[in-house]
Amino acid sequence: MKCIVCKQAETRAGTTTVTLERQGATFVFKDVPAQVCPNCGEDYVDDAVASALLQSAEGMAAAGTQVDIRRYPVTV
Repeated sequence: MKCIVCKQAETRAGTTTVTLERQGATFVFKDVPAQVCPNCGEDYVDDAVASALLQSAEGMAAAGTQVDIRRYPVTV
């Protein structure tokens, strides 16, 4: 797909780091599969991956976790 931000390049399969913050809690997910623009670095995570990240973050928040860093794939 063409990058929505810079409109200069086609995105390529790669990985990114996603940080989610909510009510004082911070969750970092590394090596998340994404489409990445080689020109500007903007990244795009598909719906299934985003859903898995959010579900994992919800589970961590419910358990009282304040800070967590983990690699994808996430486990709930």
